Amino acid sequence: MVDIVEYLDEDRQTAVLGGLEGPDRMAVERALSWPEESAGRLMQVETVHAPDHWSVGEMIDYLRANPDRLPDQFYHVILVDPRMKPTGNVTLGRLLSSRRDVRLADISEEMFRVIPASQDEEEVAYAFNQYHLISAPVVDDDDRLVGVITIDDAMIVLDEEHEEDILRLAGVGEGGLSSNVWETTKRRFPWLAVNLVTAILASMVISLFDTVIAGFVALAVLMPIVASMGGNAGTQSLTVAVRAIATKDLTGSNVWRVIRREVLVGLVNGLAFAVVMGIVGLIWFGAPMLGVVIAAAMVINLVVAGLAGTAIPVILEKLGIDPALASGAFVTTVTDVVGFFAFLGLAAVVLL
Repeated sequence: MVDIVEYLDEDRQTAVLGGLEGPDRMAVERALSWPEESAGRLMQVETVHAPDHWSVGEMIDYLRANPDRLPDQFYHVILVDPRMKPTGNVTLGRLLSSRRDVRLADISEEMFRVIPASQDEEEVAYAFNQYHLISAPVVDDDDRLVGVITIDDAMIVLDEEHEEDILRLAGVGEGGLSSNVWETTKRRFPWLAVNLVTAILASMVISLFDTVIAGFVALAVLMPIVASMGGNAGTQSLTVAVRAIATKDLTGSNVWRVIRREVLVGLVNGLAFAVVMGIVGLIWFGAPMLGVVIAAAMVINLVVAGLAGTAIPVILEKLGIDPALASGAFVTTVTDVVGFFAFLGLAAVVLL
């Protein structure tokens, strides 16, 4: 009901809520009071909880005596203190395998985390994935139990976030096959416009060396190779970095190690492909120094691609800008500009 009502205008919301029975209306209104895409919207309000001083026998007797109060699915019994503050979780497996006189607090799980109701659902999904949670209690601003989130709901959010990042990396937004032409055009146009600006910047670099290209036409043939290799290498590093940022695997403590690794990978790949392109330049155009120039440009551009592909998403994330949304344009600009400048600049010095 919340999923439907939240997309209606105020008048229609009032009409729908007015048709609900009292308890259902209170539950929907309470869920709508939490921020959009928060744990409060994601949680289910039906919980199985018990005082933390209860025994296993008392808990089992309560469950059997109150089947109508139980949700359709649940994985834990949430332990609470007199203020309804969650203090632990007991799995159903440990509950059923323990003696009746054992205190619930004595068989609670070691891994226990509570989720603030105002927490972003993306952070919730990350916590479930990172700490291998099955379910987690949700608390309000006073740390009182208000609901529970289960792994199936958290994984749906995680899948949606992954899909969103992939679409943003490609600059196509959240549109699907059912979107009309106008909506799809509006969603893609801004990033195509950004790409046009970056292409113009690369063209301006090329224009600085028009006399060099005119004096050695083979440069025009080989230029796209340098730019393409740099762009692909940058995209590889970018994809790894954006994914690591989304899963919080890339942090301030390991960022320099990751950047160093990507730069070294770019250097090794650059040297390998430099040998290949040096031989190609020699055989294709019969100019040994042309092979040296493109080989050196290849090394420079792949090293810069590894650096830019990792550093740019990190910088954007620090600035509060979604790295999945904006990194691609910046990385492409850097690799194109550096690739053309290195190739044509070295050609101007070495060949002419």
